[in-house]
Amino acid sequence: MSHPVISGLEIRGPMNPGYAEILTPAAGAFIAGLFVKFDPRRLELLAKRVERQHAIDAGNLPDFLPETAAIRGGNWKVAPIPPDLLDRRTEITGPVDRKMAINALNSGAQCWMADFEDANSPTWENVMEGQINMRDAARLALTYTSPEGKKYALKEKIAVIIARPRGWHMEEKHVHFQGQRVSASLFDWGLYFFHNAKALLARGSGPYFYLPKLENHLEARLWNDVFVHAQAALGIPRGTIRCTMLIETITGAFEAEEILYELREHASGLNCGRWDYMFSMVKKLRNRPGYMFPDRTLITMEVPFLRAYVTHVINVCHRHGAYAMGGMAAQIPIKNDPAANAAALAKVRADKEREARAGHDGTWVAHPGLVATALEAFAEHMKGPNQLSVMHDDVQVTAADLLAPLHGPITEGGVRWNLHVGVRYLEAWLGGSGAEPIHNLMEDLATSEISRSQLWQWLKFGAKLDDGRPVTAALYDQLLPDELAKIRAEYGNERYNSGHFTEAVGLFMRMSKSAEFDEFLSLPAYELLP
Repeated sequence: MSHPVISGLEIRGPMNPGYAEILTPAAGAFIAGLFVKFDPRRLELLAKRVERQHAIDAGNLPDFLPETAAIRGGNWKVAPIPPDLLDRRTEITGPVDRKMAINALNSGAQCWMADFEDANSPTWENVMEGQINMRDAARLALTYTSPEGKKYALKEKIAVIIARPRGWHMEEKHVHFQGQRVSASLFDWGLYFFHNAKALLARGSGPYFYLPKLENHLEARLWNDVFVHAQAALGIPRGTIRCTMLIETITGAFEAEEILYELREHASGLNCGRWDYMFSMVKKLRNRPGYMFPDRTLITMEVPFLRAYVTHVINVCHRHGAYAMGGMAAQIPIKNDPAANAAALAKVRADKEREARAGHDGTWVAHPGLVATALEAFAEHMKGPNQLSVMHDDVQVTAADLLAPLHGPITEGGVRWNLHVGVRYLEAWLGGSGAEPIHNLMEDLATSEISRSQLWQWLKFGAKLDDGRPVTAALYDQLLPDELAKIRAEYGNERYNSGHFTEAVGLFMRMSKSAEFDEFLSLPAYELLP
């Protein structure tokens, strides 16, 4: 079967209506140029991740780099913050689905993270239609009519768009160049930048990005080189791009200052990606029994290693004139239970007040219904557009602080929760939904990652439940049918039977029980997507 070729890019996904407006010859040539120039370095850096893991397994725990001490002690600053990014106190996140995009842009939040990554199941249709939606959003032309005839359109004042491409580890299987899959990062980022940078600048905004899953400063340097090249290629002044890097890996935390330094001419801040950070702690320290974590519900932002992480990110950012963004509130409104809804909103408010008191300059929410609560929490504790003056000078965060072990009970309920939520989210992801409401929380891929990594870790180290029973693969097999029955009861037989539970259960349980730890759930799961 022959596939269309656009400027050397072999398109292996269907060219549905509108796709040719995104995959133009000029855009294809731009993507191919990025791939030729930067993909060899991407592959080298991914190989270095493997080497780093071998070193950690051998006992060389993450630490601050002696060779970059001058950067950590330097008096440098990031580029001045653009006017429309000066106030980022509440940012809403979500996939690049057309209706959800309109609701997010109209939510009253200062910014919207348009997510091609963890909140987006990267089916070919989701990726390409997301690019169409972003093109229309950048030009304030985004509209939607539901099957029931309800019309959606943008308000006069909308949130500032900050796009998040997929991480360096992902590839786009529907697009090949010279026989290789192209980098999903370069594909997502390149198409968005190529089509929208000038349109955004023309209306007083700019090409703004979140960069996920960075593990070290050399990966940040690669992004900076991509930016410099791309701005020159499109005739856009160097430094126009602004990015915020997610510090969501433990190795990235130790190089947070260096990451900010590498991107300083394009950087506007760092973000505390709390859920992936927990996953990274389990993943990177997976062969060290002293780091066996308790039930996930006990890993709150008040535990020592997460408090140190937050303090470190805030200090790094504010020392260099960058914004320190807080983490996600995943709660969603509970419309049929006012008391439960009030309790959920109180939990959100307490979390956002904690962030504001800590010195964060803004925060994330996952649903428009939480925007007002987050705004109120920050308004109470942050009187200006930021808190760059807040420094924890009395706290010197050490490697020991960032690596402080956390001990506590592992319960049957904790095992059940990881099985239930992990499988349930993965099933939705395989069905094309990357942002999935589960028990009044808006979950993304990090949910399944932390769930399966904990289950794997508990097996690996022969954990015992708080009642003395050993954690075994047989226990998982014993408890899983009950959790699936609960999901079936909630979904109904028709929805359950037409879903992707066979594939989700098979993959999730294999990865939870495997002898070797799989680096990313998304890699084998992506091969199951059409």
